[in-house]
This record gives sequence, structure tokens and C-alpha cells, in this order.
Amino acid sequence: MADTLKGFKRSDYCGVFQIEDEGREVSVCGWVQRQRDLGQLIFIDLRDRTGIVQLAFDDATDRSVFERAAGVRSEFVIAARGVVRRRSSVNREIPTGEVEIAVTELRILNKSETPPFEIIENSNTAEAIRLKYRYLDLRRPDLQRNLLMRHRIAKVTRDYFDAQGFIEIETPMLIKSTPEGARDFLVPSRIHKGKFYALPQSPQLYKQLSMVAGFDRYMQIARCFRDEDLRADRQPEFTQIDLEMSFVDVEDVLEIGEGFLSTVFREVLGVEIATPLPRLSYTEAMERYGSDKPDTRFGMELRDLSRAVKDCGFGVFADAISGGGTVRAITAKNASAQLTRKELDRLTEFVRGIGAKGLAWVRMNPDGIASSFGKFISETEMDALLAAAEAQPGDVVLIIADKVKKHVLSTLGALRLEVAARLGIKREGYHSLWITDFPFFEWDDESGQYVAMHHPFTSPLDESVQYLDNAPEKVFAKAYDLVLNGIELASGSIRITDPELQKRMFSALGLSDEEAYFKFGFLTDAFRYGAPPHGGMGIGLDRLVMQMLGAPTLRDVVAYPKVQNMTELMTECPSDVDNKQLDELGIELKSQDE
Repeated sequence: MADTLKGFKRSDYCGVFQIEDEGREVSVCGWVQRQRDLGQLIFIDLRDRTGIVQLAFDDATDRSVFERAAGVRSEFVIAARGVVRRRSSVNREIPTGEVEIAVTELRILNKSETPPFEIIENSNTAEAIRLKYRYLDLRRPDLQRNLLMRHRIAKVTRDYFDAQGFIEIETPMLIKSTPEGARDFLVPSRIHKGKFYALPQSPQLYKQLSMVAGFDRYMQIARCFRDEDLRADRQPEFTQIDLEMSFVDVEDVLEIGEGFLSTVFREVLGVEIATPLPRLSYTEAMERYGSDKPDTRFGMELRDLSRAVKDCGFGVFADAISGGGTVRAITAKNASAQLTRKELDRLTEFVRGIGAKGLAWVRMNPDGIASSFGKFISETEMDALLAAAEAQPGDVVLIIADKVKKHVLSTLGALRLEVAARLGIKREGYHSLWITDFPFFEWDDESGQYVAMHHPFTSPLDESVQYLDNAPEKVFAKAYDLVLNGIELASGSIRITDPELQKRMFSALGLSDEEAYFKFGFLTDAFRYGAPPHGGMGIGLDRLVMQMLGAPTLRDVVAYPKVQNMTELMTECPSDVDNKQLDELGIELKSQDE
């Protein structure tokens, strides 16, 4: 039978002991990292969430206690009482390495089977196994530090917004399904059969209603849900630092956002983020980096070669420009030795895999210029191209041409990151910037029409309103993203509060009055009763923690994550439910063959 804690109270965590504690009687609890039995000496490394301390058993130890220590194995749960003393051999690898606890009392609270993998930092056990036994994986010190850091960031977040006058308001988890860009997770109603709640993609509509209600500064660390394909920086359920402010315009929201960013980095990491942050318009970001979330920790900016090659003899370039398109390039500095012909073939396959027709290139080798298209252009034309690409001996120029400009920019944006990764270009530090003045609409090739880039309550720039009905490509939004090291950390906008403008926006999005009222009537009704001008943003807490820690995926900073096929390996959800539950909901499942 296992021991109990009756009459025993923990005095300290394991990772806190220093030489100043010598001679103090202490009591500790935790998991056994390992036990070393040297015959007349037994050492136990005891672990809790703060670290490891060594427990010592020797010839001065009561024999019954010594014998109990001999039976302890890894991952046993134990409690020990004893006196802190200096270690005979210092362990510089752990913070408590100068001291140990000479044990006078030992309790075995629970035994453990041999775990499926060793509980150590930076485990190389397959992730699928670790996620199946996530409760064991979370015992690893590196993951525990990640989650403790997440806790610290959340605390600093609440303190910062409280100091700025924000009020934390909880919004519902079961809401009306409204379009927000991704698929909703639907929840069937047992009482109202045939009707469904949705899990919130964000608290967007409720926080706007809170502005109408007079809570002029709202924030919430909110759980959000989106039924979309997963990747390294996305989970179906995620946490958002959500905020909304009344009587503000863009500058006010950006000031609060970058004040938060600088505060959390200073308080948690001791890193100073200089403010105000740099800004790029959406158009400038795409032109320079081929991305609306550019990683600015390295150069390799896009170069426009169109003027230099518009009259050249290479048909791919000439046809793209005559068809209204463009020819752009990135220049990989001093990369001719690394970007061999074989590597260039691989990069060609990479760009074809993301929709490009091909990749043209020029290598400026020590023994001369090699090119995939050199025989089609003159020496003068090649010189003009290299000058436009700002290429020097040793460089490699990678070129994309297409009749559709956005395809060229986005392809080069992805290629820029791929080349940087293959060349091992260092990307250090924390580079943040705002992306502003987003297009309000984007052309959708599949539907053959313009669609909204943002939710339908985003306000257009004042000077763009005149184009709303007849020139959607000229309409820009009071929308902004906060980018950190090439990831979108936050997104937000100033909202529409003018009922007439909102009606025009719904119409521009192809919503009839009836559709708009069915989906959003509760909000537009509220706006009839004096809605203050307002705006806000949502900051991805998971992504923020991931970037601050330098973690490779969100799964390293989320306690119980889903995997690529949106399952949780530990609980094996989603799972079947019995027919009684379905009957109560009025739901009948179709077979896969129907």
C-alpha cells in the first residue's frame, strides 16, 4: 500500500536550493528522475516543475529509510524530508548542484511502470508516441518551461491591459454561426432540434457589441475555433489576446499594440523592442518581399527586371510583360557555390509545386556566367538584367515571370524563404513591423469576382469610399497586421459603424438585405442606438509564445495539441458517439457509401 502525505507538508520546490540553505531542514515532493545505488551510497535525483535536487542516503541514514530508497525506480512519486548540506562533488549542470538533501524520512506515494520513453529534455522519441502519452511528455523540463513561460506571458498581458484601462469581459462559446472566413465548428442543439450553435472563430461581434454597451476598452484572453487544415503554426482551437477600443482611430490601436509587445518582451525576456515599430503598406510589403508577413531579419528583396528585359529575345520574359505581367527576381548573395545546377533544379521543382510555370536563373561563377536562358538574350541585355538585379560575381539570380503580377510576387516571396533556409542564412533577434492599408477586396480566380479580404465590418479608408460601388480594386481598408519574424502575430481593423456604409458594404460583398439581416441583424440593430467609433485587434497568444521561445511548432507551446489530421492522439478524439446521444439531438448519420 502506498504511503500518504498525512502529517507531511512540502516546504520547498526541488529547483530552489542554494548553498545559503545549508543546514536547513526541508521537505520536498516530486518524481524520481533516476536512482543510483552505489552499495553504501544511494542517490536519487528528484524532479518537479522547478528543477532537480539530489537526495542522499548513506551510512548515517536510518536503515529502514535506506532500504526504501533502494527500492525506488524512475518516475516513482515520492516525498522526502531531510537537511540541506554541501555536495562532495559539485554538479555545475543544474542550479542546485552545490547542495543535496541528507534524507531522514522517505515516503513512496505512488509507483510507476517503466514509461514508453525516457523523461528527458529534447527527447528524440517520435512525436506521435510522445503525444499519445502527452501527460508524460509534459513532465519533460523543456516543455514545462515552455508552459511556465506561457503562463508568465498571460499574466503580463493581463497586467498591461489592466494598467491601460481595459476591462476583461468573457464572451460566449456557443454562438450564432456567422461567416468569418473559415469553417465553423457546429454544435447541435438538443432542445432546438435541427438548429446549431457555432464555436466562435473569434469574439468579433460580441466585442463590438461591448463597445455599443459602453465598455470602451475591452480585452479577453479568448479561446477561438476554426475548422481548417492544420500546419506548423495553426491549431483548430487556439488562444487569442483580443481587444477593442472606442473613440479611436488606427494610430491609437497601433500604439496600444506595440506598447503591449514591447512590455511583454521586456518583462518576460528582458529584451527591448524599439518603438514605434516600422510600417509598410501592404503594397510595399508585396513589392519588396512578396509577402504580407515578411521576415525582415535578412535582405534578398525582390527586384523588378521588367524594364530591363521587356524587349529581350527570351519569349518567356517578353510575353509576360506584353501580357500585362511582370518579371521579378531575388538575388542570393555569394551563393553560386551552394546553389549548384542540381540545387537549382530542386528549386525549380519547388516553385512549380506552388503554381509557377518555371524558374529562370543566372549563376555568376568565377569562370563566367551560366544561365538557363542565356542563349536567347544578348550580352548587353544580360548586363542590363544583372544591373537591375544588383548582382555581383558569386551571386545567383532567381527569376519568375508571369502575366499575373500577384503570382510572381507570392512565388518569389515563398522562394525567398526557401532559399534562405537552404543557404542557412542566419535569422536572429526579433523583427516586428506593422503592415497597413490592405486592399479591401481581392480577385478570386475560381469565382471570377472580387471577394472581401476581411470581415464585413472592416472600415474602408475614407478616401476609398468613393470607389466602393464601381472600382473595388481601388478600395483599401483601415486594416493592419502585426508581423513578428515572418509570422502574422496580430490582425485588426477599424470597424464600420455608419448603417448606410455598412449596407453598401454588404451589397458590395454580394449579400442581399435579407441575407445580411439574417446573419448580422442583431449587430446592425445595435448600431441604430448610438455606436461609438471603434476598432481593435486579435493577437495570437500561441504564436507569440512560439516566437518568444523559438519553438519550431505550436505543439511545443500548447499543452494538449491536435496533429495534422486534427486528432488528439492521447484521448483519440474525435470519436464515435452512441445512437442514444444522436437520437437526443435528432441526428442520423449517413453511411460513407451514400
